[in-house]
Amino acid sequence: MRKIVFATNNKHKLDEIKEITKGKLEILSLSDIGCYDDIEETGTTFEANALIKAQYVKSKYGYDCFADDSGLQVDALAGKPGVYTARYAGEKASSDDNMTKLLAELSGNDNRNARFKAVIALIENGNNHFFEGTIDGIIAQSKSGVGGFGYDPIFVPNGYSQTFAELDIAIKNQISHRAKAVKGLIEFLSNHFDV
Repeated sequence: MRKIVFATNNKHKLDEIKEITKGKLEILSLSDIGCYDDIEETGTTFEANALIKAQYVKSKYGYDCFADDSGLQVDALAGKPGVYTARYAGEKASSDDNMTKLLAELSGNDNRNARFKAVIALIENGNNHFFEGTIDGIIAQSKSGVGGFGYDPIFVPNGYSQTFAELDIAIKNQISHRAKAVKGLIEFLSNHFDV
């Protein structure tokens, strides 16, 4: 089975990717290759941030790898929090802090339309490739559910009545923005390698 490095320190993302790619790819984490660096995301787009992380690992450790950047885009907030999704309420903010800030900003606003977007940057054989996935939905009025991570307790995907935090993880892993981006990655690798 093909091994590839996923340039993340986020255990939730790592577990999610490993579940989505089970039986198709062997995913190595940053700790698996001895990388404990905090790779700074200085880009202004998801694409730029994903590529920064992948290039860092490739240049410092020599591994072909992929990295993702993802976030929540809320229509009524002109696409915010966007690339600042993880630190929307501040650099050391918790997921609860971020959700509380977002819900306060949407208070009284009928436009709750939002989407999660994920971009994967793959560095493979000296070439850069990008894979994107989105899922549309709405921001709930309040938090609900204990599953998932990040903004999952306030995001209700279109076609469902439950938040990502309430949905079965198997369903989330089929319909999520990250799942769609990973599907593109796997299809690409399948066409070029024996995946």
